[in-house]
Order: sequence, then C-alpha cells, then structure tokens
Amino acid sequence: MEPLVCIAHHCVAGFNSFLLLVHQTLFMSAADWIVLIITLTGIVAYGLYKSRTTKNIEGYFLNNRTMPWYIVLLSIMGTQASAITFLSAPGQAFTDGMRFVQYYFGLPIAMVILSITFVPMFSKLKVFTAYEFLEQRFDIKTRTFTSALFLLSRGLSTGISIYAPSIILSSLLGWNIYWVNIFMGGMLIIYTVSGGAKSVAYTQQLQFVIIFAGMFLAGYYIVHQLPAGIGFSDALKVSGAGGKLNAITTGVSSKGFDWKDRYNLISGLIGGLFLALSYFGTDQSQVGRYLTAKGLTESRVGLLMNGLVKVPMQFFILLIGALLFTFYQFKSSPVFFNSSVPAKVFTGQFGDSLRSVDSAFKLLNTKQNLYATNYVNAYKNNNTAISVLYKDSISNANTQMDGLKTHYKALLKKADASIDTNDTNYVFLRFVIDNLPKGLVGLLIAIIFLASWGSIAAALNSLASSTMIDFYARFKRKLPHPSVTDIEEAKKYHLSKWFTLGWGLFCVVIAEFSNRMGSLIEAVNVLGSLFYGVMLGIFLVAFYIKRIGGTAVFWAAVIGEIIVIVLFFLDKAEIIGIGFLWFNVVGALAVIILSSLFQAFASKKAF
Repeated sequence: MEPLVCIAHHCVAGFNSFLLLVHQTLFMSAADWIVLIITLTGIVAYGLYKSRTTKNIEGYFLNNRTMPWYIVLLSIMGTQASAITFLSAPGQAFTDGMRFVQYYFGLPIAMVILSITFVPMFSKLKVFTAYEFLEQRFDIKTRTFTSALFLLSRGLSTGISIYAPSIILSSLLGWNIYWVNIFMGGMLIIYTVSGGAKSVAYTQQLQFVIIFAGMFLAGYYIVHQLPAGIGFSDALKVSGAGGKLNAITTGVSSKGFDWKDRYNLISGLIGGLFLALSYFGTDQSQVGRYLTAKGLTESRVGLLMNGLVKVPMQFFILLIGALLFTFYQFKSSPVFFNSSVPAKVFTGQFGDSLRSVDSAFKLLNTKQNLYATNYVNAYKNNNTAISVLYKDSISNANTQMDGLKTHYKALLKKADASIDTNDTNYVFLRFVIDNLPKGLVGLLIAIIFLASWGSIAAALNSLASSTMIDFYARFKRKLPHPSVTDIEEAKKYHLSKWFTLGWGLFCVVIAEFSNRMGSLIEAVNVLGSLFYGVMLGIFLVAFYIKRIGGTAVFWAAVIGEIIVIVLFFLDKAEIIGIGFLWFNVVGALAVIILSSLFQAFASKKAF
C-alpha cells in the first residue's frame, strides 16, 4: 500500500502547486491570458487539422515529399529558430553586443555548398534519413555511429529547448519549473505525435507570422517608450556609445588572434561555415525538412533562401537587445533581471550587502540617464568634444555597473547556491513583463512558446525517423540489406508515433536538469559543436575522398570525437583557450586526416 500512499501524496501536492500557480499569476491581465490561451490552443488545433496525411511512414516523416519551397524555407527557419533564439539572443546583445551575429556569417556559403553537393545526392537516392547514404557509401557501423551521434546531440539540445520557454512561467510568473516543463512538452507532443512532418511544417508557417509580428511590436515599444525627442537613430547612437553595435569584430589584438574569442569575423566565416554544413547537411532535424520538398529545385531554393534571410533575421533580433541597452540608459534598470529571487535571501546574512549594492547601482543608473541625455543633445548640436566626453562617461559607467552586477550575483550565489545567476535569458522577458501593454504581454509570451514548439516538433519528428529507419527497420530482420518495406507499413506507422512520444518524454526529462547552464543560446550551440564537426567530417569523406573505406572512417570518427570531448574539458578547465566554433573545424579535420592516414597505412584486406 505504501506506493499508493506516495502517489496520493504527490497528487495532493501537485494539486496544491496548481492552485498556487493560479494565485501567483493573477497579476497578468485578462487580456494577456486570453491572447496567450487562444494563440497556443489555436496552434495545437491547427496542427491537428493539418495532420491529416497518408497513413504511412513516408507521409508521417516526409509528407510524401510534396512541400513547395516556401514551406520548406519556413520549416527550415522554424526548426533552427527555437525559443532560445528569441529568448536569449536579445539578452546576449544587451550584455555582449551584437557580435554574436558573426556566428551566422558562414551560413550563406554553406547553403550554396549543400545545394551543389549534399542535396542532389539525398534527392537522387530518395533517402528517409541522411545516414542511409552512409551505409551505401561505407558500411553499417559508420551509419549507425553517425546516427547515434545525431540522436545523442539532438535529444540533449531539444531538452534544453523545452527548458528555455519554461523559464518564462517559472521565473517571471512564479511557477514551478518542473511542472512547466511537463506542460510545455506535453502540449507540443500532442500534435507532433498525431501529425508528423505535415503538421510540423504548416504550424511553423503560422508560428513565424505571429512571431515576427510580435517581435516588431516589441521593437516598436522599446523606441516608443524612450524620452521625448529620442528616436530610433538616437537610440542606435547610444547603443553604439555603449559598444553594443559591434556587429563586426576581427578577434585580432596587439597580442595576435584570440582563439578563445567566440564571436568574430574569422571564427564566424570558418567555424560558422563548418557548423552550418554540419547542421544543415548531417543533422536529420534539418535534412528531414528539405527532404519533404517536391523535388530537387524546391529543396535548393528553400536552402538558398534560408541563407539569404537568416543573417538579417538574426541581426534584427540582436538589434532588439541593443535597443534594450539604450532603453535602460534612460529608464530604471534592475541590477538583476531574474525577478524570482526568494525573499529569504534579502532577510539573511547577505541581505544588507545586497541592498547596498542595489543602492549603488541605482545611483549609478541615475547618472547614466543624465550621461545618455547629454550625449544625445551634444551630438544633435554638433558639439563633438562634449559628445565624446559623454560617450566615454557612458562607457565608464557601464563598466562600473557591470562590476556591481557581478558583485551582486556573487552575493546571491553565496546566499542561495540554487539561484541561476546568469540572467542573460531574463533581460528581454523582464522588459516584456514590466513595460508592454496588456494583451501584448500575453502575445510575446506566446511567441516564446511558439518558437520553442516549432523547433522541438521538428526535432522530435527527426529523432523518431532516425530511430525507426536507422535502427528499428534496419536491425529488425537479420538480413544483409533490409529495406524499409520489410516491416508491415501500418505497424511502422504506429511504431513511429510511439518513437515520437518516447523521445518527447526523454526530452522533457532532460529539460528538468537543464538549469544553471548560463546563456541558453550559447549552451545549445556548444553542445552541437561537440558532435557536428565529426559528423561533417564523415560526410565530407563520403562525398569527396572516394578511396577511403568504412573501417578507416569509422575509427577516425571515434578518435575524432574523443579529441573534441577532451578539448572541451581542457577548455572548461582553462588549460587551453579555444572558442567552441573551432570544435567543428577540429572534429571535421580530425576525421579527414585520420581516415586518410588509416587508409594509407592499413592493408587493403583489413580496410
């Protein structure tokens, strides 16, 4: 009977938690709740409506390859632009400037390369997953290893993507993070399991329209709420004075190139190119998007348009963060943007110290308001000397304010080690909650959910397709080369839904352990960089070095992955300094070089 007592206890506790959640979120207006609920339920209903498709795995995973290029484009963009993009990127620009945009500079080049090489091959072979091609080119162990790398990396990163929007309700509305993760995962699993690739693609189309409408409105209100006489161009001037418009940086200083600098022109073009080639050429969550196209031309156009649109899109999102920096030069800024710090922290032994730092920050923020106002007036009056003086004052004040923020976070960590002191992810959300009108708050919160659902739904669909095609269908019957028709079509279709559900539950579990990871947009990209380089190296060998066989490339990939993991931990321990984008280059080159050596020095019989 004890297990039943425990279950009953947890049910009562869960119900009490739910009542507490309702009570804590009453400050949201009725209009906000109406907009939020209608938007989210509307998307789920639309996804279920569009889920009517052929009851076979080609319909479930690839929508019978019938998508036009513009749906392919929106599906590709919706898959890569998760809630992390809209949640964390503005905070990234607010704290570090717009140099993160350089991370995407290699993407347009990658789209051209993929359209010429990878896409025609995948289209010609009519594959379900990218990894089927590897068995035809190499052998089963190389296919299985690469698919396993994908499942591991995508499964973990999707868990982080579920956690990202859960921060909204848990931290800003006072909701329990564990219940929110379950709610977030459960809602999107419903239409992903039911509809497959078709519901994913068409809901992403609608989501993008809503998302960009909301983001433009947010940008408008940032500028609209600035003091009278301060317009958009003035806001950019202030952002530039604070060093936030640093969209182009070389990474080169008087000491030479800084390899640990994560975002610069060189790492973006080279490391970003390798990462984009890996992501769009070897990650099934993206390959599966353009495999749904009507034909080769539709796939190519979708990819190439993505290369043209993605950089300006990311620039705009980061620009919102730079404008937020200007906003808080003229308005009162919190020393810590995560408003969910427990009250006990301020009544404990560090309470007086925290209040002291907060007071010093507010005083400096007041001076900052004066500096920003005088700077705008000076350059409007063409008083160069005075404008330079106040520009320096803005920069110096921000340096001091950053120091106070760092000290405040250190005190918070001492007071309560469970507090997430990296508040980059909360900057944009705090502005939304504190400053936007009723109704628009609900829309912006809904946008974070929608962006999350778009990328997560595509990821779950791709995880299920790789599990079904590369593992279950491949190994179900012990034949040399079983085809997907070896298992009854109806059984495969229903099993695919169960695989989707299983991966959804796995990702929810990962989300429960994704706290304290710092900037989520960095975390998910660092995670991808641990695997993508090696995966790309395997495909590059497959396409361009025909003399290398399966065993050589398999062991090169295993060793290459070990090298990347070792470099990651050495970098974490600060024994070496290397930006995470370079992991992609190292992984790819390791596979190419090692496989060439193994093939050259091994006997033809062994390899």
